[in-house]
Amino acid sequence: MPKPLPDPITSAGNAEVKRLRSLHERKFRKQTGLFLAEGTRICAEAASLGWTMHRLAFLAGREGDRMVRPLLEALERDRGRPLPMIESLLSRISRKDNPQMVLGAFEQRWLAADDITSGPADCWIALDRVRDPGNLGTIMRTADATGARGIILIGDCTDPYSVEAVRASMGAVFNVGLATMTEDEFIAFAGAWPGRVTGTALPASMDYRTARYDGPMILLMGNEQAGLPDRLQQACDQVIRMPMMGRSDSLNLAVATGVALYEVLRNRQPASQDG
Repeated sequence: MPKPLPDPITSAGNAEVKRLRSLHERKFRKQTGLFLAEGTRICAEAASLGWTMHRLAFLAGREGDRMVRPLLEALERDRGRPLPMIESLLSRISRKDNPQMVLGAFEQRWLAADDITSGPADCWIALDRVRDPGNLGTIMRTADATGARGIILIGDCTDPYSVEAVRASMGAVFNVGLATMTEDEFIAFAGAWPGRVTGTALPASMDYRTARYDGPMILLMGNEQAGLPDRLQQACDQVIRMPMMGRSDSLNLAVATGVALYEVLRNRQPASQDG
C-alpha cells in the first residue's frame, strides 16, 4: 500500500518550497548535491534510468494522474518526499508563469577520469570554459542525439545542473555522462588518451570534412568568446575549422559542436537513422 500523502502545501514560507527554490543557485546545488528537473516526461525518464529522486513537487489533486502515479511510486522506492502544493507555489519554484505540473529534485551524478571510456566507438566532447547554460544544454541534447558518451567540462564552466541548462537539454542531462577537469588535468588526460583529440579553431587549416574521425575520440571546443587557447590546441592531434562563406567569422558554440558531431556520426555510421 502506498503511504498517505501529506496535506497540500499552501504557504510560500514552507521550508520545502524554500529548499527547492534555492536550487536555482549554484552554491546550494553544490551544498546539497541536488538539482531541479521540470515536467512529467523528463522526470519519468530520469526515474526509469535509475536517477535518485529526493523530492517531487506536484499539483495537489493530481496524484492519481497516470503520469504522476508512477513518479510517486519511484519516489517511494527512493525514500524521497512527496510535496503536493498549489499552482502558485509551483510557479514560485520554477520561476515561470506557466509551470509544469511536476518538479523533481534529483541527485547529481559526476564521472571520475577513470569512468571516461575509450572504446573504438566512443566519442566525448570537451568544453573549455563554456559560459552559456543554453549552449551547454543544447550541446548535451546534441550529444545524446549523436550517441556521444558524455561531456568533459574544463575550467570555470557554467553548471550543467542549473535549471537553465537542464531545460535546454530537454532531458538529455540524464543520458550523457558529465565530468570536470582543470586545464592541466585535461592536458595530462589528453596526453594519455589512446585515440584522437580533435580541436576546433579559426586559424586551423584542416577543413572539418577532411579530418579523421575513427577510433576513440575527444572533440575539444573552445570558449564562446575566446575560442580554444594555444595550450589546448597543442594538446590536439588535429585541429579543424568550418568554412565561413559570408561575413560572419564564427559559429555559435552549440551550432559548431553540432556540425562536428554529425560529421563524426556520418563518418562512423553512413546509414544513420533519421532524427
